[in-house]
Amino acid sequence: MTRLKSVTDLPADASVARAIRSALLTADPTAKAMAARDVARRWRQGRLAFRFDDSMPDTPAWPAAPELLPPAQMPRRGGGSDHGRIALWHALAHIEFVAIDLALDMAGRFGAEMGPGFVSDFLAVAADEAMHFALLARKLRSLGSHYGALPAHGGLWEAATQTRHDVAARLAIVPMVLEARGLDVTPGTMRRVRGQGDVLGVKLLQRILDDEIRHVAIGTKHFVALSEKAGETPQIRWKCLLKSYFRGSLKPPFNDSARLAAGLSLDFYGGIAP
Repeated sequence: MTRLKSVTDLPADASVARAIRSALLTADPTAKAMAARDVARRWRQGRLAFRFDDSMPDTPAWPAAPELLPPAQMPRRGGGSDHGRIALWHALAHIEFVAIDLALDMAGRFGAEMGPGFVSDFLAVAADEAMHFALLARKLRSLGSHYGALPAHGGLWEAATQTRHDVAARLAIVPMVLEARGLDVTPGTMRRVRGQGDVLGVKLLQRILDDEIRHVAIGTKHFVALSEKAGETPQIRWKCLLKSYFRGSLKPPFNDSARLAAGLSLDFYGGIAP
C-alpha cells in the first residue's frame, strides 16, 4: 500500500477508514493534530465514505521526542519552580497527544460495527483532543519550552493494545476509567495553577475539563447502549471488564458531580475503590 504524505493527499472518494489510518500514521505532533481535525471536518461535511477498507495500525506513528519512560521514572511535575511548571504542562500535553490517537483508533477500529453515529462522536472527540494539544503546546512555548523537551509517560497506549479486539472493553477502560480519572484530578491541578497566579492556565484547564466531561459522556452513552442491546446490566458489565482489563485500582477522591454529568453515576464505581 502506498503511504499517503498527509490526509490532504486523499482522493476525493476516500473512505473514512483510510483517512483515519493516514492521521494515525502521522508522526509529527502538529501535523497529527491538524490531520485529526481535517478528518473530522471532512467526515462532518460528507466528504469521506462510510467504508472500512483499511485496517488500523497496532501502534500509531509518534515523534522521536519525547522519550517515553515507565511511570516510575517520570520527572516530578506541578511544583512551584519553572521546571516543575513546565513538567506539569508537558505531561498534560502528552496526555492530549495520545488522546488524539485513542479517539481516532476508536472510530477507525470499531466504526464498522458501531455505525456512523459512533464514528461522528469519536472523530469529534479526536478534533477536541487535537485542539487541546495545540493549546497546551502553545502554553509550553509561552514558558520557553516545547512538546518533546521532557520525557513522557510511556504506558498511555497500553489500554488501546489490550482492548483492540473488543469495543465494550475499549469503552469501559478508555473513556470510563482513564478519561474519567481526568475529571477527578483536574480540579486539584486548577487549584495549584491558580495558586501560581496563572489565570490563563486555569481558564485553559477549565476548557479542557468541560470538554472531557462530554467525552466521558459519549463513551458512557455508547457503552450503556451496547450493554443494553446485549441484554446486560451496564454497571455489572463495566465492573467485570474493569477486573479483566484494568491493572490498577480506582482511587478517590472522585469528582462525583462531573462524573454524574458524564453519566457515570455512583452505581458504576461506588464501593469498588480501596
